[in-house]
Amino acid sequence: MDHLIEKPKLSKATTKRLSLYLRSLKELQKEGVQRIKSSEFSQLTHVGSATIRRDFSQLGELGRSGYGYDVNYLISVFSSILDTIEEKRIALIGCGNLGQALVNNNFRRNDNLNIVCAFDNDPEKIGLIFNGVEVYSMDRLDGVLKKKKVTVAISTVPSHQSQAAVEKIVNNGVTAILSFAPDPIKVPEGVTVHYIDLTTELQTLIYFDELAQ
Repeated sequence: MDHLIEKPKLSKATTKRLSLYLRSLKELQKEGVQRIKSSEFSQLTHVGSATIRRDFSQLGELGRSGYGYDVNYLISVFSSILDTIEEKRIALIGCGNLGQALVNNNFRRNDNLNIVCAFDNDPEKIGLIFNGVEVYSMDRLDGVLKKKKVTVAISTVPSHQSQAAVEKIVNNGVTAILSFAPDPIKVPEGVTVHYIDLTTELQTLIYFDELAQ
């Protein structure tokens, strides 16, 4: 089995599942599990075995019929797709309760993802330090982003403020933005925005939970 040389073009849904698969595989690795079948992996991840096999098939020959999948090999393949070998320096825009939770966690499971600065308009938050990360005024965004060499941003500001905030971020060369505001944001070509709408995610969860009852 050869390792992947180039990252395949996958749908957002498949990429999200790969992240789930990778976390689950690392747990199996800690427990000393060396190989697993799709039916067993389905019970662990709560993803249908047919979906798992379809996802895996997009990545080449990952397993053998009757043998299953080698856990360590899957981890190496999925890590090569999902993990970055370079540090991604991240700016947090909006340091309310959600923002503080994100910076206090600061991707402790991935050493290459690092929130290095935070911004807010609230005078009571400016100058505070959360988990070693200082909160700056939005007025200082331009200079701080360049100084900190930020390439990724997370925005937790409300929808009515998100467009203006993202425009400032983009003007500083940031091309990858994760937004917790559900309303679409206009960005130039070459800038990627992913949205996390907690209401939608919860409604989807409840829907599938009720189907399973």
